[in-house]
Formats: sequence, structure tokens, C-alpha cells
Amino acid sequence: MAEVVRISKSLSYWLRHRPDAAGLTLDPQGWADLDSVLAALSAERLPGDIETLLAVVESNDKQRFELTPDLTRIRARQGHSIAVELALAPATPPPALYHGTVERFFSAIMAEGLRKMARHHVHLSPDQRTAERVGARRGAPVILEIDAAAMAEAGHAFFVTENNVWLTETVPAAFLRRL
Repeated sequence: MAEVVRISKSLSYWLRHRPDAAGLTLDPQGWADLDSVLAALSAERLPGDIETLLAVVESNDKQRFELTPDLTRIRARQGHSIAVELALAPATPPPALYHGTVERFFSAIMAEGLRKMARHHVHLSPDQRTAERVGARRGAPVILEIDAAAMAEAGHAFFVTENNVWLTETVPAAFLRRL
């Protein structure tokens, strides 16, 4: 089980932030050659076989990664700090979306809104339970409800990934409410 976590963390780091750390090259849409990724895993003394990688991708609770149908390339679905074009079409959000954070960031968020920081987008959850899991990674979660319908009406664009993570450029404080 520890190997699965190490593989997932390595993939997240390489495919979202530092492909060069594994000697990988990403295309403009963030895809890496699968054989190169398997070789990089082996170089890190991790299982570098397709069966293990498929198990990691399929069992990832947040479905962070995707493979091409021919199993020749892999990419992270979102969360990049490097330039990639995921080619997501704008989508109409549900009336409310959610964001999990912790108390120490709450005042700044309410003053400045949610900002993408080093990522390409702000990540939002479709339900409170997912937002709680996200917020709990850093401590006791604080859940924010986003008035996504009002944001969309005001002209903010939303995108949704294959694993149901909602993305937007920013969430102004006026659209946030603590639950």
C-alpha cells in the first residue's frame, strides 16, 4: 500500500509540477509518454510495470490521472503549476459549489476571495463531503459554499474535469459563505 501512495505522489509531482525531475517531457496538453513514466518509476525503485500503474490510476480516490485509450500516454487531470492546456469546454455549474480550507486561511479568503495561487484554476467540489476531505488534509476543515449560479450569471467561466472537479479563475469574496 505504501508503494501505491509513493507512486501516486510521484506521478502528481511529475505530471503537475516538475516533469523535468523525472526526465519527462509533457506535450502542450500535459500528456507524458507512458513508457517514459514507467522508466522514471523504475529509476525511483518503484514498480515500473503497466499493471501496477493501471492499478494506481484506477484506485486513486480523486481520479487524478487519465490515460489515453491506447495506453501510450498519461496526464494529471488538474492541479498543474506548469503551463498546460487541458482543453476543457466551459460548463454551466450547479447552483452551489464548495471549497474546503482551514481556519488559518479563512480571514484572507474572506478578504480576497479564493485565488488560484500557483495553480491554473481555483478547485471547487461538487458537494460538502468532498470539500471536507480536501480541507481536512491541512487540519480541521472549514467549508465554504460558493454561489456558483450567481458567479456564472456575473460572467465567470467554469470548467469541469472528468473526475468532477470544478475549476474557475477566481472566486470573489462576495460569492462565498461559510457553512
